[in-house]
Amino acid sequence: MNIFSGAALANFETLIQSMVALVFFLPLLIDSGGNAGSQSATLMIRSLAIGDVKLTDWYKLIAKEIGVALLLGITMALAVGLVASFRAPEIMIVVCLTMVIVVLTGSLIGLLLPFIFTKLRLDPATASAPLITSIADISGVLIYFSIASWYFGIR
Repeated sequence: MNIFSGAALANFETLIQSMVALVFFLPLLIDSGGNAGSQSATLMIRSLAIGDVKLTDWYKLIAKEIGVALLLGITMALAVGLVASFRAPEIMIVVCLTMVIVVLTGSLIGLLLPFIFTKLRLDPATASAPLITSIADISGVLIYFSIASWYFGIR
């Protein structure tokens, strides 16, 4: 899966050359999405296993997860924004927006994959941290550099 992350990075080579400071925050941002997704998946798999939730509850769970992920993402964005204000103030907005969206995306991936696996009659535990982290990493790279590309008008 890391090959796909590398391919996504290669797609934004011009942007990275123009704004090298973007690379400094890349590991923090994509790891945050993977961590949020792994936590969501762990809670979801546990809830499915002990019968706390059913497949018909997914609307409620998505709404709750969006709320929690937004609060977490905003809190983390404030912290990373503070760091960016000292390290690379020109990318602070991009880093903050990315943090919120990446945490939200990772959380939703972590919530939905166990549901999808259950619906397909597969063990939801196989939608565990490595799979979710890999998907969240690729998504995080694409989200980060797409936002930066849009914000700075560089492709």
